[in-house]
Amino acid sequence: MAPTKSILMVGLRGVGKTVLLDRMRDDTEGANIHTLRIEAPEERSLPALLAPQLRQALLRLSRNERARDLARRALRGLAGFATALKVKYQDIEVGLDFEPEPGLADNGDLEHDLAALIEVVGEAARDGGTALVLFLDELQYVAEDELAALITALHRAAQRRLPMMLVGAGLPQLRGRMGRAKSYAERLFDFPEVGPLADPEARIAIARPVEARDVRIDDNALQRIIQETHGYPYFLQEWGKHAWDAADASPITLQDVELASQSAVAALDESFFRVRFDRLTPVERKYLRAMAELGPGPHRSGDIARILKREVTSLGPTRSQLISKGMIWSPSHGDTAFTVPLFDEFMRRVITGYDWLT
Repeated sequence: MAPTKSILMVGLRGVGKTVLLDRMRDDTEGANIHTLRIEAPEERSLPALLAPQLRQALLRLSRNERARDLARRALRGLAGFATALKVKYQDIEVGLDFEPEPGLADNGDLEHDLAALIEVVGEAARDGGTALVLFLDELQYVAEDELAALITALHRAAQRRLPMMLVGAGLPQLRGRMGRAKSYAERLFDFPEVGPLADPEARIAIARPVEARDVRIDDNALQRIIQETHGYPYFLQEWGKHAWDAADASPITLQDVELASQSAVAALDESFFRVRFDRLTPVERKYLRAMAELGPGPHRSGDIARILKREVTSLGPTRSQLISKGMIWSPSHGDTAFTVPLFDEFMRRVITGYDWLT
């Protein structure tokens, strides 16, 4: 099985990256290809996330007679990898099925050891006549030195034509972070951008499920949903659900959608938006409220500083922390944008008046 280029989907919150990732994994497993699935939360190291998933994949591979010897060797390599890196990455917790093989992925250097481990894993998959695909979500939370190690490992696998690849997803800043981690990342990965649906696709997303139940939706009602949601898939789902609940009969009307908009916004405020707002410090909330004052964005850092009556440099740490939390990103030098669609509207709803400026 020939190797292929790895894929990293990038896009804002609510565009369906995770849904696509899971569908691609289901299709991959349906083709009898081994997979592992990881979501990278904040404050967890990549080795700690990878180790238990690699163990499970290798145990499955070891049941393949042709792959058995190399899969067991890879499990010995995993034991050495986890033991050697436990000092630096104390959150590594993985069952060890074999004693470490001295000299295999046990130097204690993540970049060297991960490349050696992935190489022997890829060899096991190749001998077993299959492949291993890593599905990693929220990759923007992985530290850059750990991203660099992962890129190096995948690069070595590609050079050796081993059947290993990564299908990942993350916020728009991921593309830049990968490039900073390793300059050759752009040659190793494709970066498809996942965004809002265009009007024709957004119409289908709402109308087709409704029509499948012998219900119609008026054109002006459909247009209002697209206008309110800006075509973002998650919001289309919310407005569609609430419009269905609001309607008493077919067709769903503009009046139904206007009622639905109130309940949809309230539901989003209490879940999708609120869970992100609650993670913010007062200083971070103030920064985002200043952004919201300027509209959806992107905005120049100088304009945000002007609203807050501060120097741009003094706001640098707050901006960096918000980027780390995945709340904002920089589309270009000096620009700042929300990673959560419609978050400017939410900020204006949740922090009203101008007391926040004092």
